[in-house]
Amino acid sequence: MEEKTRKTVKILISVFIGIVISVLSLIVLVLLLFSTQREILITLLFVSYVSIIVFLISWNKIKSKVIYFLFLVSVVCIISGAAVIKYQFYVDEIPTVNQDISLGGYAPFGESGYLAELDEESKLNINDNLPVLDGATALYPVYASFVQAVYPKGNYYVNDYKPMSGYPVFCNKTDGAYDNLFEGKADIIFCAEPSDTQLKRFTDNGIKVKFTAIGREAFVFFVNKENKVNNLTIENIQGIYSGRIKNWKKVNGANRRIRAFQRPKNSGSQTLLEKIMGGNPIIKPRRENVSWGMGTIINQVADYRNFSNAIGYSFLFFSTKMVKNDHIKLLSVNGISPSTETIQDNSYPFSESFYAIYIENDEKNENIESFIEWILSEQGQTLVQRTGYVPIKNQQ
Repeated sequence: MEEKTRKTVKILISVFIGIVISVLSLIVLVLLLFSTQREILITLLFVSYVSIIVFLISWNKIKSKVIYFLFLVSVVCIISGAAVIKYQFYVDEIPTVNQDISLGGYAPFGESGYLAELDEESKLNINDNLPVLDGATALYPVYASFVQAVYPKGNYYVNDYKPMSGYPVFCNKTDGAYDNLFEGKADIIFCAEPSDTQLKRFTDNGIKVKFTAIGREAFVFFVNKENKVNNLTIENIQGIYSGRIKNWKKVNGANRRIRAFQRPKNSGSQTLLEKIMGGNPIIKPRRENVSWGMGTIINQVADYRNFSNAIGYSFLFFSTKMVKNDHIKLLSVNGISPSTETIQDNSYPFSESFYAIYIENDEKNENIESFIEWILSEQGQTLVQRTGYVPIKNQQ
């Protein structure tokens, strides 16, 4: 009778623990859907759950000390999961250079004072049939200043890259801007040169696209400010982003593995990286899983997170004026630091033009050409310079 009672008690204890574990596991599983370490944690949770359930069953059936190793497996998994979560908290505290910054302060006719202004009235005023503008994030401040100088005063506020329908000013980033130009939703876009894929889309459809260089900018590479590396050669950069150079010690740095971050395909900066690579294959980018709602996991290119061994890239104005991140430092390339002066004299190796781009056909907005002519005038180039870019006229 006493033996039967002990067995009954063990079964009840096992059922109770099993129910508690099942409920807790379900709750944890739901929470893990929002973690960037999702696959690792779910695996640990699954192994832990199964091992405990098997242990509880065996505990009631088998009289052997071996079964307690199943419990040990569960304990190890739980400790490992806690370590992963702790690491995730550590990663989340590391500053991120994120391209999705707030653009509200750069909106035309705003009160922030961020936009460049002329000292006199604009010689061009467009009051109707306003060309619809779109472009790259880094170039929004300059074409927003054009709007403030030339367009009638109004509410052109851009929030989270999605202005209200009917607005003449957008900022959908490079890839979205090229899409809008192709689909006829934008009259002029302000971007770096297109990727081969983007350009092919136009040529395959018999669409003539006109590119007018309106300014110059530096494409820059940056690292954590504690990284002792201050300079890379073009060959070093090609080696890092092709995967041939995997450790900082190979480029006179610490003995640490390089974390090389990238931008999404067809973004302006990724297109320039491909150009710099000169045909060298680019390593697979760092990716993270991001959950947007229950059951929806999106695998996207990870934003640059400022690990002490990380390297990333962007444009000079964006990384120094718009982001204003004190935790990164810009690298010189071939011994030349990126600056207004080295862009002007073209000594910095990655000095690049940016463009006003439109479709050349009989249906184009009648104000496009006069607007671009004004951008290339002294007034337009003054706004380019006062924004923080190098006027194209300095290169002529």
